Amino acid sequence: MRISAGERLANHLILLGFAVLAFAPIASIVITALSPRTGQVPGPHPENFVEAWRIGEFARYLQTSALVAVIVVVCALIASVLAGYAFGTMRFKGATVIYYLFLFGLMVPTEAIVIPLFFDLRTLGLTDTLAAIALPQIAQSVAFGVFWMRTQFRALPRSLTEAAAIDGAGPLRTLWRVLLPASLPALATLAVLVFMWTWNEFLIPLLMAPAGELRTAPLSLAIFKGQYTAENALLAAAAIIVAAPIVIVFLVLQRHFIRGMLEGASKE
Repeated sequence: MRISAGERLANHLILLGFAVLAFAPIASIVITALSPRTGQVPGPHPENFVEAWRIGEFARYLQTSALVAVIVVVCALIASVLAGYAFGTMRFKGATVIYYLFLFGLMVPTEAIVIPLFFDLRTLGLTDTLAAIALPQIAQSVAFGVFWMRTQFRALPRSLTEAAAIDGAGPLRTLWRVLLPASLPALATLAVLVFMWTWNEFLIPLLMAPAGELRTAPLSLAIFKGQYTAENALLAAAAIIVAAPIVIVFLVLQRHFIRGMLEGASKE
């Protein structure tokens, strides 16, 4: 279909308008982070990032967040792939009921389960541990991951698994050598989403680690905000520091992420 020059120009102007709306808040935070603090001379002050990093002890809290995120992403991907493979390619008794139980996990808000979950974990002696922070988020991520990977495996041509079976490949070999290489965009998209949800989670780390020894980056940002409510430059610098890992992960996996989202949009 041919597009006229006027229509192309209008499309570009609309896209440019949305781009400005999307980048304006980001530019505002960056400008604020570089602005002078009280008593400083006018001009850009990149040392605000160093000061925020030092005062907020973000090296320690970013390390905790990274460790929790790696545990959650790895465990959630493994469980989602195995369960999605079973639901998407196999027929077994009770599959529909079990699958809907997984989907039920998508409908339960964190606020509804976090209090009884805290008492259960405390009874088991797991509070103030990485397990107390990671396990609930793994369970939440698997609920969506099973749905995502089941859809991915069902969308692949059935001839792939039939050809692997004719060649003598077992279920695990078929999954590892045939289906997973064809599902890399979907895996990358799921990894980015789970990483982002885990990194931004606030309520579970707050309640499951009350001693504060395993404070994550969003928690440390909230406490930092309480100490420096008058210094907007430091707050903006701290917000950029906490958000930077998500941006880096997205930039690294953006090609697979966009491809996975587009493929997901075209699936039936």
